[in-house]
Amino acid sequence: MGDSNEAGAEAPPAKAGARGGLRLLSPGEPEEPSAQAGCWCSTGSSAHAGSPLCAHQGSALLLGGSEVKSRAVVKYSSAPPRAAFARLEEKTDLKLPPANWLRESAKLGPAGTTILGNSKKSKPFSSFGMAYDFIDSVGNDVDVVSDSENIKKLLKIPYSKSHVSMAVHRVGRTLLLDELDIQELFMRSSQTGDWTWLKEFYQRLIDQKWQRKKKSKEHWYQKAILSKFLYYSINGDGAAQPVPSAAEQQESRSDQTSGSDGAAWPAPFEMPSSVSEDPIASSQGLKNDFVRNILWTFEDIHMLVGSNMPIFGGGRYPAVSLRLRDNNKPINVLTGIDCWLDNLICNVPELVMCFHVNGIVQKYEMIKTEEIPNLENSNFSTKVIKDIAQNILSFLKSNCTKEGHTYWLFKASGSDIVKLYDLTTLCEETEDKYQNPFTMPVAVLLYKVACNMMMKKNQNKKHYGTIRTLLLNCVKLLDKSRHPQIIASANYMLSELFQLDEPKKEESSESPFNENSDESYSEEEEEMGDSDENGSHSTGSDPPDDSKAVAIIKSVGELSVPEKYKSIHQIRPSCAFPVCHDTEERCRLVLSYVLEGLKSVDSSMKKESDLPAADPSTPIPLKYEDESARGGPEGLEKQMALFLDKMGSLQKGNYSSQSGMIPGSWQHKMKLQLILKSSKAYYVLSDAAMSLQKYGRALRYIKLALQSHDTYCCLCTNMLSEVLLFLSQYLTLCGDIQLMLAQNANNRAAYLEEFHYQTKEDQEILHSLHRESSCQGFAWATDLSTDLESQLSVSCKCYEAAHEILQFSDLKSQNTEHYVQVLKRMGNVRNEIGVFYMNQAAALQSERLVSKNVSAAEQQLWKKSFACFEKGIHNFESIGDATNAALLLCNTGRLMRICAQAHCGAGDEFKREFSPEEGLYYNKAVDYYLKALRSLGTRDRHPAVWDSVNWELSTTYFTMATLQQDYAPLSRKAQEQIEKEVSEAMMKSLKHCDVDSASARQPLCQYRAATVHHRLASMYHSCLRNQVGDEHLRKQHRALADLHYSKAVKLFQVLKDTPCELLRVQLERVAFAEFQMTGQNSNVGKLKTLSGALDIMVRTKHAFQLIRKELVEELDQAKSAASSPAAEAAPSLSREEVLRLLSIFESRLSFLLLQSIKLLSPGRRRASNNVEEDLALRANKQIYSQLLRATADRNTSLVERIDVLVHLLDQLAQGSAVQ
Repeated sequence: MGDSNEAGAEAPPAKAGARGGLRLLSPGEPEEPSAQAGCWCSTGSSAHAGSPLCAHQGSALLLGGSEVKSRAVVKYSSAPPRAAFARLEEKTDLKLPPANWLRESAKLGPAGTTILGNSKKSKPFSSFGMAYDFIDSVGNDVDVVSDSENIKKLLKIPYSKSHVSMAVHRVGRTLLLDELDIQELFMRSSQTGDWTWLKEFYQRLIDQKWQRKKKSKEHWYQKAILSKFLYYSINGDGAAQPVPSAAEQQESRSDQTSGSDGAAWPAPFEMPSSVSEDPIASSQGLKNDFVRNILWTFEDIHMLVGSNMPIFGGGRYPAVSLRLRDNNKPINVLTGIDCWLDNLICNVPELVMCFHVNGIVQKYEMIKTEEIPNLENSNFSTKVIKDIAQNILSFLKSNCTKEGHTYWLFKASGSDIVKLYDLTTLCEETEDKYQNPFTMPVAVLLYKVACNMMMKKNQNKKHYGTIRTLLLNCVKLLDKSRHPQIIASANYMLSELFQLDEPKKEESSESPFNENSDESYSEEEEEMGDSDENGSHSTGSDPPDDSKAVAIIKSVGELSVPEKYKSIHQIRPSCAFPVCHDTEERCRLVLSYVLEGLKSVDSSMKKESDLPAADPSTPIPLKYEDESARGGPEGLEKQMALFLDKMGSLQKGNYSSQSGMIPGSWQHKMKLQLILKSSKAYYVLSDAAMSLQKYGRALRYIKLALQSHDTYCCLCTNMLSEVLLFLSQYLTLCGDIQLMLAQNANNRAAYLEEFHYQTKEDQEILHSLHRESSCQGFAWATDLSTDLESQLSVSCKCYEAAHEILQFSDLKSQNTEHYVQVLKRMGNVRNEIGVFYMNQAAALQSERLVSKNVSAAEQQLWKKSFACFEKGIHNFESIGDATNAALLLCNTGRLMRICAQAHCGAGDEFKREFSPEEGLYYNKAVDYYLKALRSLGTRDRHPAVWDSVNWELSTTYFTMATLQQDYAPLSRKAQEQIEKEVSEAMMKSLKHCDVDSASARQPLCQYRAATVHHRLASMYHSCLRNQVGDEHLRKQHRALADLHYSKAVKLFQVLKDTPCELLRVQLERVAFAEFQMTGQNSNVGKLKTLSGALDIMVRTKHAFQLIRKELVEELDQAKSAASSPAAEAAPSLSREEVLRLLSIFESRLSFLLLQSIKLLSPGRRRASNNVEEDLALRANKQIYSQLLRATADRNTSLVERIDVLVHLLDQLAQGSAVQ
């Protein structure tokens, strides 16, 4: 672990023009303490807890006269405090081991034997260990993850004749590079039989029999003296020990090299079927055992590199790297590149080179890092190294495009050709495609990267395509029978990518679903040319043996050409994120992943369910139940009670799985999540079908959602409030669907067909649910009934259940909007049920013809209707919805009027009287209407509802007054009391009848007001006729009758379609004048009254004109109907009514004219020379004569008779009548 010395000061930037050559250090030169002691490596945040590292940035080095950008940040370090650098005395014999050789010490730490000696061989999965520890960097930020030895080997390809064999894996935009030791692999295959297919392929490729190459004695000798040299360098006294015996040397060599050059390949990577919660916990051989993990940025390439290079410090040399070199062998280019890259990666500014001859120390040389490329015999261009790095990365990124595949980068020893093979494709051609030992580590890494990105999915949804590709490739790599947990988890995460609760924005450019999976991989938007100008792909001219190569670099020299492979950053994705065009498609994708996850969980269960095994291809039979057997609403009440009991038990944590799944196991947790996801998907599907008015389909989906939720309830040991809220929403939607089915009974056959249809996917999900539960907990809510009352009752019970659930865990206060919606729906459906019972009662009433008594069935329906209205009013009042409460109060008033109508006598109309029961119910109706108005407060709150309630209230008063007037209860009340009550009711009716406001109901209000005035005038007229005595009261009645007749005439004149009513009122006014005339004694008074009556007759001309117009239109329509029989005639006037009124009018006009002639005749008046009276007498005689002739002619048509009357009225209007 690092300490304050390790996390030291930043290295000063080197100067661009440094040309100091080599600076010699004399052996034994004394060290001077320096305040700059510490590590030159900049440090970043550690991936492991307990590593005290501080953030630090590296420096840019200007090397070889041209700038090469290099920046190193140590992400993790397990190195002990830096050992002081000790120079050995000249002539020190490195063949003799130091006293501390291969022993632990405080300076070396417990891992001293592995820290020293960069001869340690990296494991084949070393990059995966780093990737697991720094999962945030994989897939997006980092281009390459690898051992520093592999990086150096790649960058030295154009300079070296050595063979190169590496495994390459792609995760997002990150490449993982690992050494693929073919010799070690084949040694293992000869023992286990694995990789035989690769061995055969390799032998065909090389065209020779494979043999293991043994290490030379020189190789072991050089490793031994290097190890001793490094131990000497931290042992300040320089003491040497006697040389061990040959046996001891062999033992030491075996100790040093065991675990280094031995078998580094782990056993086949397998995980038990029941793994821990973290699927990676049992990873074998995937540890990150590098001393340092460094984030190295070389030009524009970001690499996560593991390094074990020993770094020494102390004195005037805070950080140096040590190299041992045979003085007889000059430093070559490969050594120079190796040293330069090591120092760049670890950000070490200087190199100390110790020269020896046959193990005897000769001298030391200090070389600055930026001077290494210019050393004699090892001169190389840093720019060329940069070009090599960029070209190799571009070549690999453009050809290693399939995530999850293992690629093999191979260059034979002494060859200039580099080939890339897809081992996964080659492996799939064998019998067991899971032979590839990289399969499991790659799948686990894909899974971990996807998990990490999922945790950040809300920050950037454009990564959804990347996550989906990672997970699909992970699932594709794994054997379902061996790794059910990872497959189930991956499928669940795939389902989570589709946001079911978001609004549909498939067309929006911001939607992540429009992005292809290459969104996060593409580094440039350049098009890849069809030509093979970069030579990255094999061509037809390649030898036959290369036909299986994915790509070929024909000559390593191409790697030194700047930007040779620049245009191949564009990556062609293997799969694209699906674009969901509608909600159903999105939900179906979610359910497909949920099903795969459920299959994985079920397959991992050792204990099978006690249920009989069901064939997924066979539909599960639906249970039908006779409606009569259910007991109607009573049976529904029992099922509701059972449901609420179950909900109460869930709050106590009862667990009742049928499959015997262990609570807390990964199967239990995963199945809960998958089932909950399926219920959400079915809910969204149901809501979408509801909006499309596919109510049968909507009911089927909500049934599946509730069945999923029922299973969730059986498995859940602690019900979350969020899940209870989901259930409340499901039941609310189920109530909506049942209500719509009740209101659209005409399409019941189509809805039944939709409801019973079932996909294979739904059947398989239901089969998995049946392993845990009977799925019948919500059967009461999801049956498709054919009875209207039952559907309305089920809808109401769904809302009631949703409301009850909101009482649990204080959900009501946390979800006030949903709570308000549930109460509104409950009030609405109770209104629907109340109206249903009210209409049934009205139907029974209309069928009752003989019996005067109200039946018990009617009374029962009234009670049910009233109870529903009352509960609905309470629902709306509890949420302050005054408008809807007013509407329900209005309906309750209507119910009271129906009750009143039911109590009216059905016997002899002449003996009928207005009963007390009628008065009681009408008064109750009035009370409810007045409550509705008080609920609204003012008209401004809701004008339409206010006007409707006012109209109903006016109608109630009018009906009650009319019945009392027409069927006066004289057996119980006095005439005067009845007249008073009628008058009061009529005036209240007028008060609530708005004749002034312009609206669609205005003509009705005007007609109602005119009728009220007409009836009041008739009543006072009748009172005046029948009254004897009290002259003051007679005067009052006379004035009131005249007033109401005048108002009635004015209102009827405004209306254009009531000429008969207008004519009738005018005739009554004439009769009223005649009655007044009978009580007069003087001729002058009689003439005055008569003159007024004739004036009323003249004013009826307007009514006759309207009647004539309608009669002419009726004749025209009759003619057109005769010519075109298909045409329908519009409703016309009652000809009988017109004839009756016309006959009365003619008789009264004849009578008035006759009376005027008698009064104006000379024998009846006083002698005078009144010329006007003479003229009037002459005119009246003439009109009377014409009227008699007209009425005598029975062949005159109705229109002609009206024309004659209009003509006579014109004559009267000209002033010929009595003035």
